[in-house]
Amino acid sequence: MILQRDRIRAAARAQLFRGTTESRIVVFLNKQVAYAGHVSFCAPEGESPLGPIRLTIESSNPVGVIDWITGGYEPRVKR
Repeated sequence: MILQRDRIRAAARAQLFRGTTESRIVVFLNKQVAYAGHVSFCAPEGESPLGPIRLTIESSNPVGVIDWITGGYEPRVKR
């Protein structure tokens, strides 16, 4: 719901795919932004003053998990 509210589903989808291996998704989240109730992806070191939150998801179908989290693929619509 946060991804939809903040209108970052496409960006989140791209970050999740960057962190995907055969059966695992690993991404890092900014701890300060997460505390404020939002999502901001960051690098493993240096970007988050308090240190990042490491999110690891293990699944036999990581693409399905990403589709579920981000609401699936929707082509961008020009406004």
